Amino acid sequence: MDGYLFEKGNKEVSEKDCRCLPCLNKEKLLETTHQTKVKRPLVLGSSVKEIKSQYRKLSKKHHPDKGGDHKTFMKIAKAYAALTDEESRKNWEEYGNPDGPTATNFGIALPIWIVEKQNSMWVLGLYALVFMIILPVVVGTWWYRSIQFSGDQVLLDTMKFYGQFFSRTPNMTLKRILMILGGSFEFSKFYNKDIIDRESDNIEIPQLMKELPNLNEKNKEKPFNLSYSLKARALIHAHLGRISLPPTTLENDKNYVLGKSLNLVNEMIKVITQVISYFKTTPDMQHKAPRLNTVEYCIKICQMLVQALWDTKSPLLQLPHITEKTLSHFVTKRRCIKTIKQFVEMKSKERRALLRTLSDAEYRDVMNVCARMPDIDLKAEVAVNDEEDNSITANSIVTVRVILERKPLEPNESDEEDEKREDAGDKMEEEKEKVDEKTKPLWQKAQKTKKKKAKKPRKAGTRTVLVPVVNRTEKLAEVASKDKIKKKDENESGASDESDNDSEDSPEAKRSPKPMKKKEDNDSDSVDDANDSEENNEDDNEEEDWVGKFSDETKKENSFETKSKETHLVHCPYYPLDKYEWWYLYVADKKKQQLISMPKHVQSLKDYEEVELQFAAPTKPDVYTYSVCLMSDSYMSFDLTKTIKLDVKKAKQVLDHPQWQKIDEDEGKENSSNDDEDSSDNDDYDDSDD
Repeated sequence: MDGYLFEKGNKEVSEKDCRCLPCLNKEKLLETTHQTKVKRPLVLGSSVKEIKSQYRKLSKKHHPDKGGDHKTFMKIAKAYAALTDEESRKNWEEYGNPDGPTATNFGIALPIWIVEKQNSMWVLGLYALVFMIILPVVVGTWWYRSIQFSGDQVLLDTMKFYGQFFSRTPNMTLKRILMILGGSFEFSKFYNKDIIDRESDNIEIPQLMKELPNLNEKNKEKPFNLSYSLKARALIHAHLGRISLPPTTLENDKNYVLGKSLNLVNEMIKVITQVISYFKTTPDMQHKAPRLNTVEYCIKICQMLVQALWDTKSPLLQLPHITEKTLSHFVTKRRCIKTIKQFVEMKSKERRALLRTLSDAEYRDVMNVCARMPDIDLKAEVAVNDEEDNSITANSIVTVRVILERKPLEPNESDEEDEKREDAGDKMEEEKEKVDEKTKPLWQKAQKTKKKKAKKPRKAGTRTVLVPVVNRTEKLAEVASKDKIKKKDENESGASDESDNDSEDSPEAKRSPKPMKKKEDNDSDSVDDANDSEENNEDDNEEEDWVGKFSDETKKENSFETKSKETHLVHCPYYPLDKYEWWYLYVADKKKQQLISMPKHVQSLKDYEEVELQFAAPTKPDVYTYSVCLMSDSYMSFDLTKTIKLDVKKAKQVLDHPQWQKIDEDEGKENSSNDDEDSSDNDDYDDSDD
């Protein structure tokens, strides 16, 4: 897949670029709307040859004799003169100016009529008008518009609309979610001034609705029966069916709707999770909470919008040059290929034979797109952030640490390379056998020759058993070395025991018992000091561990905030914008169709990513099986699930802590002292009365 360069006209095009018709149309669209970043023709540090060649190209294009602009040609000539001169080029690279650093001067120029005395009242009135009327009106309108949107630039009325419908029906179908998406207030002209109503819509939209069978335009429920909702829903259905639209009218409207749709679907997922968390707090309303299917359908809608496919279509249609006709060869009696991963795992000859109707260039485009797609490895671990007990108890906070590794989906190597590797491996094994035969001792070779000569005819019912030949001299040497090591250890241990006994039985030791006591005292002091030092070391280690954990958490938070959202570009020729590869990660209970943890939108997975998911453990002790789910918001049939088990135990009873007893004793002492002071004050008052 390393690819080579092939010529198309006079341009050199990389083999890794897809040149299918939808991709070429998308490039033209991005060039006309200026959505791609324009690269500068020259970079700092360019050579003189590059500058001259670029000057020749621009001069041919902008020369006045060839119909160019005179001013632009003069700018190009000045730039060429500055870049070819060494001093002016240094000044331009260092200071951004060919003439070198220039001093910046600031000044304020006021008109004369402001300073004149005759106009002082008019000036004061103008200031009052600006600061007391115009400025408050501008700030008020800005504030009124800003409070209508959420942090993700979604209308608050749209969020209320989502919450109203998702809280009513726990099991939402996919087509119903598409109706809710089309009914968003962002597509209404009353809320959004960018929406354009054309006279041609009265003719084009009814014609389009006839081609869409599952539009459900007869629904009388508001706002689904309104004109803006029908138009947005028809455009979304046409996009999913890959229906061509008029380029100047409905195609532009479709691109605008698609540009808003992914952000709206993401807001839908957030609203659904908020509704689920609300219903979980009230035990009587838990059965009305949205199910897991509604969340997964929303994520599938993201995939459908990016790839312009219905969920019932084959995911192989995400590849270029593959149509419904070519799909008939993928599922036969010999083979059953339904996903892109199965297609990539085929052998190269079989894969090329399967796509024999495509040309070499088209087949190259297919394989290049396959190499850009992801191959994810998911690992999950369950942990509890508790220093004393790591077991999972009822209602404790459980942390699932997920490790994601992304690799490109590379196809299998060709059969020729496999055969070459097998031949090379056979040759290596033969060479090793030859070397082993040369290095073997002569007596082993003689035994082999004797065995060959002493062959006898085998009788019926007998078997030959191969016994491994052992070098006897090497075995004897190993046994002798072990005996020597054992003898040395015994001698050393015996000598040490004798020296200890002699020192105890000696008369000098019996005559001087006092210094032994001093040694014992010193030993006890040293033991106490050692214990104190160990306790101090333990405290220091605990502080270091706590600081380390705190620093790790802060690093994770900062890294998560500062990571860029530009991961890998998605091959989506029917989607009007550039899309990056993002993922949704969550924990779910597949049997009960419940969402356990809130979905986390992973937007920084390039090669490796670590993500933590937290949720509350169940209230009843038991063994629970959950699934860690990873779903793409860009590609279809690349979702992953991994099962995890939670052994939930009973929560331990909280016993009285000695520190709490001290607090109670201190409070009792304070109360008794206050009572004594009050009694003494009362006695003094009685004495004064007497």
